[in-house]
Amino acid sequence: MQPRKLGRSGLACAPLALGGHVFGWTVDEAASHRLLDAFIDRGFALIDTADTYSTWVEGHRAGESETIIGNWLKPSGKREKTLIATKVGGAMTDVGRGLSRAHIIRSAEDSLRRLQTDRIDL
Repeated sequence: MQPRKLGRSGLACAPLALGGHVFGWTVDEAASHRLLDAFIDRGFALIDTADTYSTWVEGHRAGESETIIGNWLKPSGKREKTLIATKVGGAMTDVGRGLSRAHIIRSAEDSLRRLQTDRIDL
């Protein structure tokens, strides 16, 4: 599949993303890691997640999807093949919600920690 440019960002990827909203909800960590490996190994790159995934699950505090992706990303050695997209602004336990500068910075820093990486691509 031919990569497509993402605007003027300098990034490009196949026109298909893997949605991480099920990681830690309906797909456990081991199965999530197998899905991530299969997706990247087939030449795809864009993994979509959010800091709020999976707040709707009883007993979850949010960030479960990012944590599972981070637990895979670092040891997989596939960071340079992967584009990570995440979102902020939704209600987070003990953090709040919104799009203030302070909230975006805190949310991004928390996401980087959970994803165990030095950058969020989108």
